[in-house]
Amino acid sequence: MKSRPSTRVAAKPDTSTPRLIATGSAILIGAAIWAGQADADGHDPVTVTHGYSNFDELVYPADFPHFNYVNPDAPKGGEISQWAQGTFDSFNMSTRKGTPAALATIGYESILMAAADDAYGAYCYLCTTMEYPQSRDWVIFNLRDDVTFSDGTGMTAEDLKFSFELYLEQGITEYREVYSRFIDSVEVMNPYKIKFTFTEDAPRRDVVTWVGGTSAFSKAWWEDTGARLDESTDAPFMGTGPYLLDTVDIGRQLVYRKDPNWWGADHPASIGRNNFETIRVEYFADSAAAFEGFKSGAYTFRSENSSKQWATGYDFPAVDNGWVKVEELPNGAIGSAQSFVFNLDNPTWQDPWVRDAVALMFNFEWSNESLFYGLYARVNSFWQNSDLEAKGTPTEGELAILQPLVEEGFFDASILTDEVRMAAVSSTSQRPLDRGNLRRASALLDEAGWLAGDDGVRRKDGQTLDAVFLQYSPQFDRIVNPMVENLKRLGVNASLERVDTSQYIERRRSGDFDLVNHTLTQGFEPGQQLRQWFGSEAADDSSRNIMRLRSEGVDRVIDAVVAAEELADIQTAARAMDRVLRAEGFWIPQWFKDTHTVAYYDQYRFPDELPPFALGTLDFWWYDADAAAALNDAGALQ
Repeated sequence: MKSRPSTRVAAKPDTSTPRLIATGSAILIGAAIWAGQADADGHDPVTVTHGYSNFDELVYPADFPHFNYVNPDAPKGGEISQWAQGTFDSFNMSTRKGTPAALATIGYESILMAAADDAYGAYCYLCTTMEYPQSRDWVIFNLRDDVTFSDGTGMTAEDLKFSFELYLEQGITEYREVYSRFIDSVEVMNPYKIKFTFTEDAPRRDVVTWVGGTSAFSKAWWEDTGARLDESTDAPFMGTGPYLLDTVDIGRQLVYRKDPNWWGADHPASIGRNNFETIRVEYFADSAAAFEGFKSGAYTFRSENSSKQWATGYDFPAVDNGWVKVEELPNGAIGSAQSFVFNLDNPTWQDPWVRDAVALMFNFEWSNESLFYGLYARVNSFWQNSDLEAKGTPTEGELAILQPLVEEGFFDASILTDEVRMAAVSSTSQRPLDRGNLRRASALLDEAGWLAGDDGVRRKDGQTLDAVFLQYSPQFDRIVNPMVENLKRLGVNASLERVDTSQYIERRRSGDFDLVNHTLTQGFEPGQQLRQWFGSEAADDSSRNIMRLRSEGVDRVIDAVVAAEELADIQTAARAMDRVLRAEGFWIPQWFKDTHTVAYYDQYRFPDELPPFALGTLDFWWYDADAAAALNDAGALQ
């Protein structure tokens, strides 16, 4: 790794308090039944259980009546509506072809499901129990015999075998590249019993929940229709879930309707959930038009992602007279790792000094005060506000992972002694350009060989230093344009290019950009999925590693995270991972907030205490018919 010049941005100590509280390090399975000790042949003892967790007890026992955070008496019915930007021409989220519709997977269900108040647990849903040995060389799912697809046909183990193998055959490249080598066989033991056997290389901590996440598709339906997972589709695939596509106006509106014959309505995990009769999505060309639509009652629920709108926009008559409620609700999830990322396939951005210089031109402090009304905090970590966030200098556990990699030349020795890298800080919030950061950035580019000519534009080998920000939303114009102006002061030929949604999606996929928005937030239990986000094997064709990161050192740290079994070891390895990713400098961290900012017409209700890891608007909120009637009588809605 290239050593960094003396103008390197100084690290800033982190004083934030983590939100995640997780205890224990042993692998415990809640309400598990041990089917016996190792037999005379030395076979593993087998666990039979309703749920799986690598750590601690499961939150819910086998006979739980419903999730703790739902209202079991929530009424059913009514409509909720929200907005989406741009257009769509497909319902397939698993292909690079086409622009997928909002909520396209709402009708799909998987073998296991998660709870919004259990960070590590996975519970039988399409199964009654699962069985696995201590080695986790295999897992058996004992399936329910009452699960039906939306056409009324029953789901069997053969359907799940077909579904799993479909993803390995036709799924996106990044998935097939990472996961295909981990499965040895899939066996249908009887119509309601399926066994997955894993290869020696499969990461044992991930295997049960990996195959448990298999979506249930009808083998007969796929064979009859000739559908493919790698092609765009004009309707969702047939599933077992609670909602069906009701009406569609391509590119303008979608309506999903509750399936009256949905098999899972009385399942304990479904009580108090999936309460709306219809879910409508209205499409708008841009966010400004969408906000005007909300104000006029064209749709009824809005999760506000614009600080300007939140601070200044919610003073219209429907708010003043009580028709619309405006609320901040708690959010206990890992802080959103929102950022600009560089395209590392572009030779210009392969130089870390050049990336650092560009990053110095984003003045978050000014942006937060002048554009965001002080509503945000700076993102520094891929696990912001959690126990997985790297802080200060490396711990002994982190050093044990990083020291050998430094000795092999994968990382600079400074990573062993320096404070973890923090986002560049501006000394002023009074103006967009920080002159001190401009001087530092200028020195970095000089040392990298990008020299300013008489016209002030930086060139190297006769080529100008260009930086194009690819965007699709006008909301970002006011954020990107000041940075563009700062970069021009630095001598960078910077610009903002705004394209329509379809072009934006395709250009991100194909790597046709310099800098683009990306959110890289990770989960509470990182493992094999890190290879899709940051692994070299996913860099050529990925919807996650769109920055095209190829680093053998990062790959080796991913290996350490995947190999960790106990919670304390996973946390240590994740902090080392966070530390090296931040040192790579392929992103310009943006901002986050630890609340949900929502506005909705006063006809919806939600539990008094929300779970920590989900807002759950389409999950466990419900419709108040009396309040809706009052709004309609008052003429509040279109």
